[in-house]
Amino acid sequence: MRSNIMKYGVEILTAIFVVLCFGLIRTFESELFYDPFLEYFELDFKNLPFPKVDSFKLFCGLFLRYFLNTILSLILIYALFRDREILKFSTFLYLFFLVVLFVLFFAILNCFPDANWLLFYVRRFIIQPIFVLLFIPAFYYQQLNFKK
Repeated sequence: MRSNIMKYGVEILTAIFVVLCFGLIRTFESELFYDPFLEYFELDFKNLPFPKVDSFKLFCGLFLRYFLNTILSLILIYALFRDREILKFSTFLYLFFLVVLFVLFFAILNCFPDANWLLFYVRRFIIQPIFVLLFIPAFYYQQLNFKK
């Protein structure tokens, strides 16, 4: 057990560092990012209209948060798998989802004023590191099957 900890010490420390950074981003989200939806979704938002937003500031805040979560997620994925192909594929997926999610978010915000729940979930994928929670088990499973 001790030899495994020593053998994978860098990976363990990297994973701990990344998780702590995710926690810091979450803890200081209201100070770091412009996002009027932080308060909006804490209320009983089902019957409330969307808050007034500065679209450019909102885009920049969401983009910065997505970017930070993506960089940390890619660091974690590389630390766990040490595979450049997985890292390239993950980067492609993050870029793909960046475009899809931002188009969806702003389309919902501007064209569907009653789609509160849909906006809630699309925004959740933008601001939270959910993809890394999906990618790590998938890549691990793929590696297990590839070794057989």
